[in-house]
Amino acid sequence: MKETKRRLGDRKDGYRVRNLDSMHVIAPLIMPNRTDNEAVMNEVLDITNLNKYLEKKNADNPEFKYTFFHVILGALAKTMVLRPRLNRFYEGSRLFDRKDITFSFVVKKKFEDDAHEALAIIKVDKDSDVSPVEQFYTKVKKIVYSVRRENKKDGTTDIMDTLVSLLPLPVLRFFMRTLKWLDYHGKYPYSLMKEDPYFSSVFVSNLGSIKMNASYHHLANWGTNSFFVVVGEKKKRPFFKEDGTFELRDTIELGMTIDERIADGVYFAKSVKILRHLIENPELLDLPINTEVDV
Repeated sequence: MKETKRRLGDRKDGYRVRNLDSMHVIAPLIMPNRTDNEAVMNEVLDITNLNKYLEKKNADNPEFKYTFFHVILGALAKTMVLRPRLNRFYEGSRLFDRKDITFSFVVKKKFEDDAHEALAIIKVDKDSDVSPVEQFYTKVKKIVYSVRRENKKDGTTDIMDTLVSLLPLPVLRFFMRTLKWLDYHGKYPYSLMKEDPYFSSVFVSNLGSIKMNASYHHLANWGTNSFFVVVGEKKKRPFFKEDGTFELRDTIELGMTIDERIADGVYFAKSVKILRHLIENPELLDLPINTEVDV
């Protein structure tokens, strides 16, 4: 995929969207904060086919198992490749197309109250022939092993620890305000941006892995993240037939919070339809990430 040439007004992490209609110019002036513009979408997905898909993937009993999380990440990434407006963000009252597709999530070192957490950031290869599921499987495996076996600290935590240890609270408060000002004007240091999960395309919280149910998570005014996804716990739900009878099927609920300014309702609806189709037909995720999908 050929990279767009940088022009005046672009940022290190995004290309400014030009020739906008008046609504998209005025919207960030009326409601400038990302948290003012949250749109919430919830989807309950039938994972009958996904269960079978994972059984085949894990038939050889790999030490590190393929999971729902790898497939959901792959489906989200492929949806964003096919629906690029989902990867936009507002900053400084301007709309940008993000250059990369990146995913952030938390890795718990142990499932214990006092166990430390690490923040993981994964960049998607949009031009690779490697399928999206394999991309995430390989990268998540590497991150999980480094955190849980080698006890490595992620770059985000390392930066925060350094700032807190060196700067007293008043200076730290001024420092954070300065960073916010730099971000508004497109001057935020890339060395910090690439380690900050709030500058990613999608922040994912896999609550199902800790047996917790929640269908909503707020966005943040810090950074540029416009898309937050909560993955719920696997559970049985009834699916009704035309004759009034029903059958119980395995399902997962996705709670999606998105900055409604980056696209319109029709665009979001079509994007969610593609996402649903990919998760309910996961064999499509074994194809290269930029392969078109008929829905």
